Amino acid sequence: MDDASIDLKNAAEAAWAAPLETLNPAQRDLFQADAMWPYFERLRREDPVHFTPESDFAAHWGVTKYNDILAIETNHQAFSSEGGITLPLSDRYFEQVVAEGGGPSADSPFNDPKNPGGPLPMFIAMDPPKHDVQRKTVSPAVAPGNLAKMEPLIRERAGAILDSLPIGEEFDWVDKVSMELTAMTLATLFGIPQEDRRRLTHWSDVIMARPGRDSAVATWEEKRTEMFAYGSYFLKLWDERVNAEPAGDLISMLAHGPETRGMSRFEYLGNVILLTIGGNDTTRNTISGSVYALNKNPDQYAKLRADPALLPSMVSETIRWQTPLAHMRRVAKEDVEFGGKTIRKGDNVVMWYVSGNRDEEVIEDPNAYRIDRARPRQHLSFGFGIHRCVGNRLAELQLRIIWEEILKRFDDIVVTGEPKRVWSVFVKGYETLPVVIPSRR
Repeated sequence: MDDASIDLKNAAEAAWAAPLETLNPAQRDLFQADAMWPYFERLRREDPVHFTPESDFAAHWGVTKYNDILAIETNHQAFSSEGGITLPLSDRYFEQVVAEGGGPSADSPFNDPKNPGGPLPMFIAMDPPKHDVQRKTVSPAVAPGNLAKMEPLIRERAGAILDSLPIGEEFDWVDKVSMELTAMTLATLFGIPQEDRRRLTHWSDVIMARPGRDSAVATWEEKRTEMFAYGSYFLKLWDERVNAEPAGDLISMLAHGPETRGMSRFEYLGNVILLTIGGNDTTRNTISGSVYALNKNPDQYAKLRADPALLPSMVSETIRWQTPLAHMRRVAKEDVEFGGKTIRKGDNVVMWYVSGNRDEEVIEDPNAYRIDRARPRQHLSFGFGIHRCVGNRLAELQLRIIWEEILKRFDDIVVTGEPKRVWSVFVKGYETLPVVIPSRR
């Protein structure tokens, strides 16, 4: 495995010393150690459209500058979303996974016989017009009017979570707060019982897990069992909703939407995966990231306490600084001259949001965390164009509410150690974040 060979202590030195053509930021150990930044800094300076050879992931073009990413995001005629939004595994890595007993079983609800082991269709991985009609079907769930109705419920839940926290004792913020609030909200959006909310959290982790390397599942067999339970749970929900009166939850919208009620079960489950990860991982990691960022930048924490009107700006700055999804992938539909390079039809093109959000030519002092930036919403974390995150306003709402309620209750939340970060080049987040709340107001 390429990841195992990284000298993380000398990652910065290695990033600047390695031959440019060998430079590969798509390494999970780099992201888990938060050591990928110098790789992206060098690529932005020297090779912003960079061919990355095959490693654990397939060969691809890495795009690292803000305006280049925007250009690709807005050119779906040349760069397709079909076939998946994440970096695909290389053939040799996939063969090793199979040798370890990995991959879905033949009877898995997620295993499409027409594309065994392949990615499931989901609207974020579609091009117009199909993308547009499926996205439009679920959009009302996160439209401004519905969010206004949800706000009191989110606030009530946030307050109850914060009131239950221990004072003067160390606890894991990710588990007690970030996961809890986002799971409650996602359960409401799916229209499932609140007692099942942490199953959503677990399944979200299982989807991204590689057995033996992270805590979600220990073995491939356990992963298959959990994925079978996940798929079966949501197929049962579909059967219930399609035979019931239309309602306002996401499953009912898909089951009764004129353009989606006839979708295959694989399209449906693909969209369930998208909505599970989109509604879970991203917001929870930004909530955790806000606590970490404010602790790393106590002057900014002091500004927020002194002027809570900075909260909306802080929310946007945190989403930029954290960048909860590190990349999105496209595939070239034709030969394209881009950034001085020839990208061939069929080539993978990876837009590194995590790098674009630190582009010095677009964002002033981008490595700094400043909650009073003049243009805090200038970031790529939600994507851009037709694929801009459908739930972006809900993510911002949850982060704003949790901090409004925090500021009412606590003068300080103290991070007591470094977080354990996710082992992934896609989800950029936290498994754990130890904190202590010294006192209540």
